[in-house]
Amino acid sequence: MEYHAIAEKYTDFKVTKDGKPIGQLNYTSWFKFSAEIEITNSKYQVEPKGFWGTTVEVLDGKKVILQFTMNWDGNIVMNIYFDDIEKNYTFSHKGFFRESFVLTDEKGSELLMMKPHVQWRSLNYEYQIYTSEILETFEEKNILLLISLHCANYYMSMMTGMGV
Repeated sequence: MEYHAIAEKYTDFKVTKDGKPIGQLNYTSWFKFSAEIEITNSKYQVEPKGFWGTTVEVLDGKKVILQFTMNWDGNIVMNIYFDDIEKNYTFSHKGFFRESFVLTDEKGSELLMMKPHVQWRSLNYEYQIYTSEILETFEEKNILLLISLHCANYYMSMMTGMGV
């Protein structure tokens, strides 16, 4: 399946499929990794933890439902806790000139691929997101889509030395 994410006002990203809204990722400010994810009638808080903010948690109220950390090799390791079951994913950067991001499961199966497009005139980010049939069956698919978008922004800001 194909999804589209576009930034509005630098801090708000809307994810759509066939023009229909899936969810939003809203940053509190351009220079912080704190954000809010909104999917249907649910809201989740995205908060960096620790002194350097290298670990990021996604909270449903006070409950941690997802956590990710950037490894020394540039990959982002993601742990998600849904229905008291822990699943692990890896979010990685591919390429240089034709860059993309890939989310894989523990077996190395590709679940989604994101291609960023920077609109240099407006300095806006857009992403094309392609998901596998496997990911489309996941109950937590939409939260994975939006947190993958956050991971891509996190990665790009870490590599350029800017905050999100």
